[in-house]
Amino acid sequence: MTKKVLVVEDNELNLKLFCDLLRAHQFAVEPVRDGREAVARAREFVPDLIIMDIQMPHVTGYEIILELKADEDLRAIPVMAVTAYAGREDEERIRAAGADSYVSKPISLARFMDAVGALI
Repeated sequence: MTKKVLVVEDNELNLKLFCDLLRAHQFAVEPVRDGREAVARAREFVPDLIIMDIQMPHVTGYEIILELKADEDLRAIPVMAVTAYAGREDEERIRAAGADSYVSKPISLARFMDAVGALI
């Protein structure tokens, strides 16, 4: 059965890169450009993995992760945080919110796919 990945990313180029890469590896992908739609789309799509940009307008990926992990129906879905934040304290804070994995930008395509494979 095809694994499903919800990609939450406001940067159009990154969104296209992540979605194209995942599709090339036979994943079903649902792109979300606006973080305010992420939780509702997760409920509709029921992904096997959520890839979450942290720096977004309106609502941060950090806030979305907290909301996902507080939701009984969504909390078991692994979340891979993808961010330009590079500080150790940022990674610790994001993991404490519930992210299962943390990949810093700019990403290595191989490292990105390794992280996806480790969570699905």
